[in-house]
Amino acid sequence: MKTKLFAAMAVLVAAAMTGCAGQKEAKTTSGINLENLDTTVAPSQDFYRYACGGWMKNHPLTDEYSRYGTFEVLIENNRKQLQELIEGLASKQNEPGSLAQKIGDVYNMAMDSVTLNKEGMAPVKAEMDKIAALKDKKEIIPMVVELLNCGIGTYFSSFVYADPKNSDVNMFQIAQGGFNLGEKEYYLDNDSATVNVRENYKKYIAKLFTLAGFSEAEAQQKMADVMEIETSIAKEAFSAVQQRNPEANYHKMSYADLKTFSGIDWDTYLKGLGIKEVTELNVMQIEPLKEVEKLINTLPVSKHISYLQYNLLDAAAPYLSDDFVTARFDFYGKVLSGRQQNSPRWKRAVSAVESMLGEAVGQMYVEKYFPAAAKERMVKLVKNLQDALGERIKAQEWMSDSTKMVALEKLSTFHVKVGYPDKWKDYSNLDIKKDSYWANACRANKWGLDDMYNRLGKPVDKDEWLMTPQTVNAYYNPSTNEICFPAGILQYPFFDMNADDAFNYGAIGVVIGHEMTHGFDDQGRQYDKNGNLTDWWAEGDAERFDARAKVMVDFFNNIEVLPGLKANGQLTLGENLADHGGLNVSYLAFQNAMKENPLGDVDGFTPEQRFFLAYATVWAANTREEDMRSRTKSDPHSLGEWRVNGALPHIQAWYDAFNITPESPMYIAPENRVNIW
Repeated sequence: MKTKLFAAMAVLVAAAMTGCAGQKEAKTTSGINLENLDTTVAPSQDFYRYACGGWMKNHPLTDEYSRYGTFEVLIENNRKQLQELIEGLASKQNEPGSLAQKIGDVYNMAMDSVTLNKEGMAPVKAEMDKIAALKDKKEIIPMVVELLNCGIGTYFSSFVYADPKNSDVNMFQIAQGGFNLGEKEYYLDNDSATVNVRENYKKYIAKLFTLAGFSEAEAQQKMADVMEIETSIAKEAFSAVQQRNPEANYHKMSYADLKTFSGIDWDTYLKGLGIKEVTELNVMQIEPLKEVEKLINTLPVSKHISYLQYNLLDAAAPYLSDDFVTARFDFYGKVLSGRQQNSPRWKRAVSAVESMLGEAVGQMYVEKYFPAAAKERMVKLVKNLQDALGERIKAQEWMSDSTKMVALEKLSTFHVKVGYPDKWKDYSNLDIKKDSYWANACRANKWGLDDMYNRLGKPVDKDEWLMTPQTVNAYYNPSTNEICFPAGILQYPFFDMNADDAFNYGAIGVVIGHEMTHGFDDQGRQYDKNGNLTDWWAEGDAERFDARAKVMVDFFNNIEVLPGLKANGQLTLGENLADHGGLNVSYLAFQNAMKENPLGDVDGFTPEQRFFLAYATVWAANTREEDMRSRTKSDPHSLGEWRVNGALPHIQAWYDAFNITPESPMYIAPENRVNIW
């Protein structure tokens, strides 16, 4: 599904990151698995290799992965558990209309390669022909809406979510979109790696058209049409860094003002989405929307036909015959991320069920695999971390007392979500039929869009979850001032009911502190306790914050990820600040906990050393060069290696724990370290 909910949400890891319970049986009672270490490397030389080198050696990349780390291991474990639950339903005759029937039928259709290969492109042929029949530019927007109602985004995106400056109210919002490589640099930069991606993207576009029955000459012309439109929009689009500025992405206007974008029939657009009335809205990025208006007004309809047909084929490819699936994987999998082999069909089928019926699957998952005791312990940990962050805020000399007071109030009003939602989504209106796999994907996308657009004019539901319970991730949402920890991440090596405080504070404790710090990073600090984008900082405090944050930006800008490729300190600033705050806050909470329950050495490691080893292990991974390049260009999270080697040299407690001296290549003089939260 190409449309998405544009919540200003900071997450622990990128959505594509995945896996890790496989090593649990080898760990000690301290939670530290000695096999993960590489003791041939001194901790003062390369702490990431020291803490994770053994893990990396024992978990080599397979052809299926572009990145394989502890997240991937956990997701693999979760997926096998979900497979067992789903196949149990798929093997039975279930009551029509029941969740069991819907889950089982989606899975069975995804697994039925014989039928899918027999159908070929038949499931999308009628829609392809309908697009081909467009004669006038006035017909473009009605077709855009028709595609969107199947979950296919085109020239721009729209969604309903909290007004950034009035967080209790759901607002209609428009955001840039329409260029399928995601980041504008892929269309504009001319370094060899980017040119290679762009040229292979052109081949992929043409390949989809030839698979759909067009001649090679027709496919080449259609590819040129697609690239012309996508490149034009990308030129005017905000960069990933620009999109991180909340104020720059807020342009509230009346519906009458929106209609001055005369190349777009907004009445038809809203009516097609079932929206009766919009009085005011937010256009997040104006320039790319003006470019879309220009393209619709000036380009011949034939070019728009090519563009719309490509978006249909690209979105539908995973649900069609194997030749379409392979073509899509060859570009997005091999070229863009370096994977050599697609995931087995059963894994893709499980993911499809999760995509269409995520919370229904999540409800089964938590009933079987998430113990109540884990939730209870997490709630206690969160409270301890809140107390520690409060201490850290009070101790900051650079911040005025009045700003501290408001910051502490915001901290005290965090809405904490652990494990799973109190109220599950109702899928009773989602029809799953035995017509085609793609048709069901369309109906599921339409169900999700209706669920979202129907919120217009209603209060924001602050109890809604923006991740499913089985997700291996966590997030902070500034619009609701909430921190969320799904059941899926509350497993080893993040969380272990049997491990001591050194381990749990170093792992899940830092995750908790990370999400809390997002409320006070360069983006989150701009929102108040009620989730409203407003300036609540006393005069001079914001400038002092920015000066300290610039130290982090400059430090990461100087990291060479690959030869000739530097990290992007501005893009990753929020996540790097959250790691920094998470480490400081969780370490303080850990020290507070040890006042009541002191710990001794285990396996030759002090409690403090085990804290930092547990943190580093969370980021253990092997990553392909293609994936490293892609993430560096587009991901607001630093690569795992630098979430360790880039974060720890700014933490004094790490120096103390491992006796790091000025002779170490990782040493940073105290006056040059980041010091914010």
